[in-house]
Amino acid sequence: MTASTLFEKLWRAHEVVPETADRPAVLYIDLHLVHEVTSPQAFAVLRSRGLPVRRRDRTVGTMDHSTPTRADELYGRVPIRLESAARQVRELEKNAAEFGVELLGIEHPDRGIVHIIGPELGLTQPGKTIVCGDSHTSTHGAFGALAFGIGTTEVGHVLATQCLLQRKPRTLAVNVTGRLAPGVTAKDLVLAIIQRLGVGGGTGHVLEYRGATIEALSMDERMTVCNMSIEAGARAGLVAPDETTFAYLQGRPRAPQGAAWDAALAAWRGLRSDPGARFDRELAIDASNLQPMITYGTNPGMSVGLDEAIPAKGGDAIHAKALEYMGLAAGQRMRGQKIEVVFIGSCTNGRLSDLRAAAGVLRGRRTAPGVKLLVVPGSQRIKREAEREGLDRVFVEAGAEWRESGCSMCLGMNGDLVERGAYCVSTSNRNFEGRQGVGARTLLASPVTAAASAIEGRVADPRAFLS
Repeated sequence: MTASTLFEKLWRAHEVVPETADRPAVLYIDLHLVHEVTSPQAFAVLRSRGLPVRRRDRTVGTMDHSTPTRADELYGRVPIRLESAARQVRELEKNAAEFGVELLGIEHPDRGIVHIIGPELGLTQPGKTIVCGDSHTSTHGAFGALAFGIGTTEVGHVLATQCLLQRKPRTLAVNVTGRLAPGVTAKDLVLAIIQRLGVGGGTGHVLEYRGATIEALSMDERMTVCNMSIEAGARAGLVAPDETTFAYLQGRPRAPQGAAWDAALAAWRGLRSDPGARFDRELAIDASNLQPMITYGTNPGMSVGLDEAIPAKGGDAIHAKALEYMGLAAGQRMRGQKIEVVFIGSCTNGRLSDLRAAAGVLRGRRTAPGVKLLVVPGSQRIKREAEREGLDRVFVEAGAEWRESGCSMCLGMNGDLVERGAYCVSTSNRNFEGRQGVGARTLLASPVTAAASAIEGRVADPRAFLS
């Protein structure tokens, strides 16, 4: 039997109708995650055609993108400032009730960012196909699931049929060796991978992250890496499930229990690329040479190590436009760049381990004068656990604002904005023009780099804060 990659195994297990030259494959979807931004039009199509949700038991909704993170607004003590956000929240509440879809609503104790609540509840499991109307659905690939973002029209297709039309992607193995140095994180690793591949280097491919370095990562770290696969243009990212995966999932509310767990575990252990399986492309990364990374431009591929200078790319109009927007210049080093805002959160770095790492840098220190530090947990579960550990007090005593969970300042659609021209060190995943607000200048980095920068009031090296 021909050796198969993990992706090929997942694809074959869910292929209802194979693709032809004229027609995409029909792929079965195991889990459909829904949020308030990309679902209203899809539910409207179902309503207009008199269609039900095909598999309500495989559909779960949450509220994250538009939800305010200030408690007064979130819980109705004052009106939501943005009417567009309030309208999207009301629409999902109405649609979930009408179509019988489970919704982790505003006051639900398990509400949070869609790509955080799936794993922490045990909804995300190895071997599943998972879709959501959000680009960073690739996060769930950290569990050995084939997970990718879909558009609003496709959200409607999955709601109505539990299937999706898809062309089969190619495969790209990202082989990572070498130990990450102190102060260098999974966020730095994935920024370095995207820098090497470029923002279009993974287009048409599913990335499989492999090697001893990946195997040594925690599940939170693997999720950070897979989360940003789309920023290299990839359709999805994958890590083969292993004992780290199984230990994370065991006992979670929606994970299999008892005999069902034993059966699932037996199946999951086979979800690996076979020895000798051929990938369409391969990329090798030596992680031992990496340093803390930060972006300088207007896409995640425009990044440098903190000890490196912004490169000169003569004749590259896109690069020149990015530097003009960012107010930066070729040859400049990002370390020492003055900043006004720091954001710690998002589906990339809003997990408990991220908050612990940032708190480790901030404990006993204060943010620099004039710097706004916003810390937003990825879910209400994470918020409660962080408060039990006293992390919220560390942040507040350092001068930060501690908020309710949500996407927050990752994107400018919920009231959490960066002012025009201000520099924001952000632990999120995109630094596009205007992503955090009109004219905002986003510098993507890890939680420890973000925390160190908040203390110094300029881009700072977290290695200087290691005890």
